[in-house]
Amino acid sequence: MAIQYALPWLEIGEPFPDVNVAWPTASDAPGLLAAGAALDVSTLLSAYSQGIFPWYSRGQPTLWWNPDPRMVLQVKQFKLHRSLHKVIKAFQCNSGCEIRLDSAFQAVIENCAHTSRSGQSGTWILPEMVAAYQRLHEAGHAHSVETWIDGQLVGGLYCVNIGRAVFGESMFCHRTDASKLALAGLVCFCRAHDISWIDCQQNTKHLASLGAREVPRTDFLRQVQRAITDPTPPWKFETIYWRHLADN
Repeated sequence: MAIQYALPWLEIGEPFPDVNVAWPTASDAPGLLAAGAALDVSTLLSAYSQGIFPWYSRGQPTLWWNPDPRMVLQVKQFKLHRSLHKVIKAFQCNSGCEIRLDSAFQAVIENCAHTSRSGQSGTWILPEMVAAYQRLHEAGHAHSVETWIDGQLVGGLYCVNIGRAVFGESMFCHRTDASKLALAGLVCFCRAHDISWIDCQQNTKHLASLGAREVPRTDFLRQVQRAITDPTPPWKFETIYWRHLADN
């Protein structure tokens, strides 16, 4: 007989439940914590400060998650494969190639929402999510890392930042390796500003191939609580940041 798990419903402004009541690995939805609440800036900041993130599909209420284990990229463990190293070298030598931060946040999140992906028939980045993260961006807590070639946005990612905690959200790619270049740029930025990890939320083969690993939720939340109290770095990118990949 299947075990039934409760799902708390949150009214607007109501605090999140203890993360330890999130549905366990053996359930139908591992990490599911609650439903409801609002996608306003204060709620999102409260959520991320507790390692919680929203993720749901069209026709569902807002669902909040905190999975155990958690997929995390320790930036010192980023795998700079030989092929990507060659791509970066060529990218640096081309005056038409740039990594930018926050120059086109809305375009990045909309591309993440509308770019088709293998094995996925739809998107969880619904219009209300786009609007919510745009507000979070305007509040200084959501950022984009963008790959530009000859004046065209060809790949990128967006993330949430509180103090020195960085929570990756989604990425897109319209040119080969364009999203990997954006991630490499984010790794460089993090290393330059003593940000030691990037939250990847859930395990994927792609992220694992780049060095991300699962950690227990308790360890992840301990890192979050330390990092969110640190000063927030200035979100700008300089070419010199690429030197930080030499640590590999």
